[in-house]
Amino acid sequence: MKYFILIFFLPVLVFGQPLRQSDFFTPEQAIEEHKDLAQLYNSKEEWQNRAAAIRQSILDGAGIKQIQFGLPVNATIHSKKVMDGYSVENVFFESIPGVYVSGNLYTPLNPTEKAPAVLCPHGHGRDQNNRFMEYTQQRCATLARMGAVVFAYDMLGYGDFKQADHKIENVFKIQLLNSVRIVDFLSQMEEVDSGRIAITGESGGGTQTFMLSAIDDRIAVSVPTVMVSGYFFGGCQCESGMPVHTSCLPATTNVEVAACMAPKPLMLISDGGDWTRFVPEMEAPHIRRIYSFFEAGDQFENAHFPEEKHDYGPSKRQAAYHFLARHLELDIDTVLVNGEVDETRNTILTPEFLSVYTEQYPRPDTAVMGNEALIELINNF
Repeated sequence: MKYFILIFFLPVLVFGQPLRQSDFFTPEQAIEEHKDLAQLYNSKEEWQNRAAAIRQSILDGAGIKQIQFGLPVNATIHSKKVMDGYSVENVFFESIPGVYVSGNLYTPLNPTEKAPAVLCPHGHGRDQNNRFMEYTQQRCATLARMGAVVFAYDMLGYGDFKQADHKIENVFKIQLLNSVRIVDFLSQMEEVDSGRIAITGESGGGTQTFMLSAIDDRIAVSVPTVMVSGYFFGGCQCESGMPVHTSCLPATTNVEVAACMAPKPLMLISDGGDWTRFVPEMEAPHIRRIYSFFEAGDQFENAHFPEEKHDYGPSKRQAAYHFLARHLELDIDTVLVNGEVDETRNTILTPEFLSVYTEQYPRPDTAVMGNEALIELINNF
């Protein structure tokens, strides 16, 4: 039966390779798939070999022939706004020639030592302004008040990153390379401890979270939210529009990709209202077994909210705050009220204050604009 299912999906091809997209498996098929995958590794060494193949599959499937880490970043940082315990600045920089990352930098006030850093990618939204939304600002501001340097950044086609539409060919490659450059940017900041860099995002930002964590060893803590599923591979071009799962044999799943973090700290946040509803019974045990090879079971957690839906809401943020505080050595006591993290001191700013391009700081003339031009650029990179 498994081979019949695989053949059924083969017509979905990119560059001659099949794609695993959306509900590629049923949950029942996913259980059998992961039973087969589990037979590939019964020790730390066997998993490490598998993880190396998965990392290469992501790079090969994304068409990344060479990847460099630690390149210098020349960022424009402006319009500093001082809030209660943190500041917010507007940032843009060139990630690859012609492509500009846009985002906001949240920094704790008066740090006494080097701080950890957190990347905050976002998920999909109808208005394509997720970086500006209240739930994103709450997460970033709270983590900054806890002592982290936080960077929230746009998906292609969202916020200020309007160089092309979102669902263009190779958008996965663009966003993965952008995330690598953001780690470069944060690592070179004098106030950042480059050994304590984390990433957390929801939905499509969850995909960015576990994909970056798999290929960039500089990520020390990973919290993908409402995304890791054994049967669902992401419904957008930016998640599953390139053969990143099928460029290795046997093909991989997002469960295995997330597990590439082992033995470093990993928390899956899941809920009962989407494709993560089976995580406690299906995905988490598979990953927990991999962590057991390293005797690092205490480094993996699953925070499951069976009555909740697909979001990065207050209770999910609470779980992330405590996990990140523990593993990044953040001072969570500074934001606790009656045992809960208090977000009421955060200031929610309008897009007018958070937009990176202004009359004084316009989008650079070297930015490549338009779908066809950006597709050609990334295909040749």
